[in-house]
Amino acid sequence: MENVLDFEYNVKKDWREKVHEVIFEADTTSGKIFDVGLLISILASVVVVSLESVASIDAEYHSELVIAEWFFTILFSIEYVLRIVSVKKPTAYMTSLFGIVDLLAIAPTYLSLFIPGAHNLLVIRALRLLRVFRVFKLGRYLGEAAVLKKAISQSKSRIIVFLSTVFVLCILSGAAMYMLEGPENGFTSIPQSVYWAIVTLTSTGYGDTVPLTALGKSVAVFIMIMGYSLIIVPTGILTNEIVKTGPVSTQACPSCSREGHDIDANNCKFCGSEL
Repeated sequence: MENVLDFEYNVKKDWREKVHEVIFEADTTSGKIFDVGLLISILASVVVVSLESVASIDAEYHSELVIAEWFFTILFSIEYVLRIVSVKKPTAYMTSLFGIVDLLAIAPTYLSLFIPGAHNLLVIRALRLLRVFRVFKLGRYLGEAAVLKKAISQSKSRIIVFLSTVFVLCILSGAAMYMLEGPENGFTSIPQSVYWAIVTLTSTGYGDTVPLTALGKSVAVFIMIMGYSLIIVPTGILTNEIVKTGPVSTQACPSCSREGHDIDANNCKFCGSEL
């Protein structure tokens, strides 16, 4: 009896591991085929939703578009359930970014049964195209993306301080331009002047508001030059973190499905499960 139970457990375990390997991993032939098929399905479903918003096309092919929409919804629902049952910690996947996006990709169709027009939210499926990086999982793309993500995470405090400083400078510059130019030259309020300062600092330059006085133009020149100089700061912060960040593997944790582990890691850095 004990041997029978062990056999059933191993079969169940092997089934979950195989499903996890196909769905979450892209370093096998079956995994790559699944990812490519998934991306094609996502693109097709987004096209269907987009065509449904065109009145002339919807009037002629409404029934076909509805059938296609439900087909993709059921297909993605099956995929969502398989993702849940194939991980050791379903809650970790369901509350992750991709888990939430996967749920939102199918929820609107079911909500449309009770809330008219809710199916229009299905365009959120386009976010799932971010999974395109999984197709290149063995290449350098996902690894480099993981390094960049880790660098941004480690330098977020300095970036927040930098952006806060820039925002304060924009407020001060806008207030200065309001005092120097005044409403007669288009700077009708401090918020309007701050808007001009941000547009000028980012080198967008819409041209809807321009300084006319010599002092105002001098401040504008200062802001323009400062805008070019400020590009260097976040670049330097990220570059420093990227240099310190080592290479990461492309393996997905079988428990929480998160990636970005060190090459020599034996356990997941997020949940501690064995890789």
